[in-house]
Amino acid sequence: MGQDAGSSHIRLVGAFAGIGSGLTKVAVGHGFDTIKTRLQCSPPGTYSGAIDVLRKVVRNEGLLALYKGATPPAVGWAAIDSLLLGSLHNYRLFLLRQRALSEPTPQTGVPRLTLLGHGFAGLFAGWTSALIATPVELLKVKLQLQSQRLVSDRQFMSSIDCTRQIIALQGVGGLWSGFTGSLAFRSNFFWMFLSFEALMRGFGKLKGTPFEISTAAANFASGGLASFAFWAMAIPADNVKNRMMAYPHPLPYRSLAKPTSLNIMRPSFISTVRHIYCNDGAVGFFRGLTPCFLRAFPVNACALFVYEGMMQLLGAEKTRR
Repeated sequence: MGQDAGSSHIRLVGAFAGIGSGLTKVAVGHGFDTIKTRLQCSPPGTYSGAIDVLRKVVRNEGLLALYKGATPPAVGWAAIDSLLLGSLHNYRLFLLRQRALSEPTPQTGVPRLTLLGHGFAGLFAGWTSALIATPVELLKVKLQLQSQRLVSDRQFMSSIDCTRQIIALQGVGGLWSGFTGSLAFRSNFFWMFLSFEALMRGFGKLKGTPFEISTAAANFASGGLASFAFWAMAIPADNVKNRMMAYPHPLPYRSLAKPTSLNIMRPSFISTVRHIYCNDGAVGFFRGLTPCFLRAFPVNACALFVYEGMMQLLGAEKTRR
């Protein structure tokens, strides 16, 4: 084990491990994410389902179109997971020192976080990561929704061009459009890390039985299975967040050279909820659930496998037992 877990100093080891996790998520899951975003933000009737999105995107735009908007996540997810998982490690250490959220480990008696403590660490880490995640996801959503095959036909030529246009029309604060939706969505990391720890403890009880698996395999399986709990709770907020960020889609941004009467403004969280419910009913909050579940296990299993492996390699303090 690395440094003293009782010290109050901020640890950076989780941030370094988070970079590996973020890059893994982009490599494994961005194609699924493009399908999800198209389903959530396209006008009703555009696609009949996830397979229809895949078929039309590949046929009309080419296979690489599934990785539209991948540049912001490639850089951004490394930063997002660095902040998310780096702060998670520090919140775990902080809460471990608060006796109300710690308990003795069976057999050894060594203090460990309760499951609720792991949940709160995930909640606080999710809120912290929203500071970086919001502008990164905003650019990703706007780039993913461009269906033109030729780059010259698209409104946004690149992530840099998209950033420039947003700032020109809405100011720097426009890059944080959908921030309240991002906070609501990222609150669900409470369920992610509570479930992850519960699963890890469950696999730990198999030690000494014919069903015992290695710690690495348990990390992989727990990360994948915990992601189902995360998305089951998070998909309504994800729909609200993405529609806030997609605004004014399907209308284009007004031309910088030829302004129109289109008013570029930030839709509120409540107004977006009302809009989804009035137009699509309750089912509108669950658009994109199929691609979420399809991508959830491989993406998060690989990401948490990489994160936990790097944490062990870097000698981080044990906050899970």
